[in-house]
Amino acid sequence: VRLSPPGFGAPPPRGWRATPEAYQLWLTEELESLGTAVDLVGHDWGGAHAMNVVMTRPDLIRSWCVDSLGLFEPDYVWHGLARTWQAPGSGECAAAALTDPAVERRALYLTSIGVPDDIAGALAPECGEVSGRCMLELYRSAREPKLAELGRALPSAARRPGLAILATADQGLGTDALRRRAAARAGAIVEVLPGLGHWWMLEDPTRSGRRL
Repeated sequence: VRLSPPGFGAPPPRGWRATPEAYQLWLTEELESLGTAVDLVGHDWGGAHAMNVVMTRPDLIRSWCVDSLGLFEPDYVWHGLARTWQAPGSGECAAAALTDPAVERRALYLTSIGVPDDIAGALAPECGEVSGRCMLELYRSAREPKLAELGRALPSAARRPGLAILATADQGLGTDALRRRAAARAGAIVEVLPGLGHWWMLEDPTRSGRRL
């Protein structure tokens, strides 16, 4: 089952506020509807949403795997583009490349940040004004120390078996040391993917699948 969060592949409900708490509630309700505990995999913000459920509703989880545990560490600092998105005005300008009215230009932007051409072509039609608005609201609602405060509960994630993906070329989700420290707090096994970056599952699907 592949879930599409509101604003990121699925239309947001009327009055939707794109905050960590709102996405946590959305994911909780989606998992409740499945009627059985799941093996939950999350990437980037999807990993943060996943962990917010793992930490609060272990009854919905059989095991979990994410690549973004470092976001919950007290000394994590948002990467440069995220800080730009968090700033009023400059954030809207930076997001314009992702929400360009011309779908082909959106696809070019996605390839410029590492998404393979064929995947970028499939994603670009969904990257419109709504997704841009939700992206900015989500990042702005998660300025430090928001995720660090949520991360105080990270040790509770050890109630279910966990796997922390560490793609060594992706430093936007924290340094290797920071991510290992977060994994230790969460009781997770660390799986290192040498040389792979932020889009590790797209860069080497075979190796990534074997690790999962």
